[in-house]
Amino acid sequence: MGAVATVQKKSTNDDVIRQYLPLVKRIAYHMMARLPASVEVDDLIQVGLIGLMDAVSRFDGSQGAQFESYATQRIRGAMLDDLRDADWLPRHIRQKSRQIESAINKLAQRHGRPPTELEISAEMGISLADYQSMLGDVKGNQLLYYEDFSDEESSDFLERYLVDDVSDPLSLLEDDGFRKGLIQAIEDLPEREKNLMGMYYEQDMNLKEIGAVMGVSESRICQLHSQAVARLRAKMKPWKS
Repeated sequence: MGAVATVQKKSTNDDVIRQYLPLVKRIAYHMMARLPASVEVDDLIQVGLIGLMDAVSRFDGSQGAQFESYATQRIRGAMLDDLRDADWLPRHIRQKSRQIESAINKLAQRHGRPPTELEISAEMGISLADYQSMLGDVKGNQLLYYEDFSDEESSDFLERYLVDDVSDPLSLLEDDGFRKGLIQAIEDLPEREKNLMGMYYEQDMNLKEIGAVMGVSESRICQLHSQAVARLRAKMKPWKS
């Protein structure tokens, strides 16, 4: 009888895993926009699947939590742990990101408008092709880093990415002045980048889907996303200092 119950439970667990596999893929593709090209989405999905299986085995419905919310945390946690172990964001990538932000900030102050890609590349003293390649390397990263609020440079990106309940970028996002400033910064983005950010963050579309809508390649959408994030980080610099 015990063996039958074990088989039935395994069958149920397999059904749940199949049901939530699209969730794993959605989280993986959404996370890819923040990662360098060296990271393979299939690797993220495999790690996320392990997180899903862990969620299935650990979930206790009697505590009132919804499984999808719980599974999302376990899946993302597994992916982030694996990325941290791989030390996937080298210092030179963060340096590239800051070079782009600095150029955008200088040009915006000089001209009073968002600079074009050609202007940014000229300010950086590199060709447009090299600038766009740099955008592809940076892969957007994220709007706020823990190091924005500290002089400490030794902690890795994912330690800054994983928030706690005491001091983290989310507490800044809750600040009314910051939120209003961020809304205005998004509104001031060039129209194409503003539409892209809306599709990615509000409609939860991945880069490939956005590329299909906008009629450009996924790699081009990646570049534009990176540039939009750099514009926002440059615009929100007063709140990070």
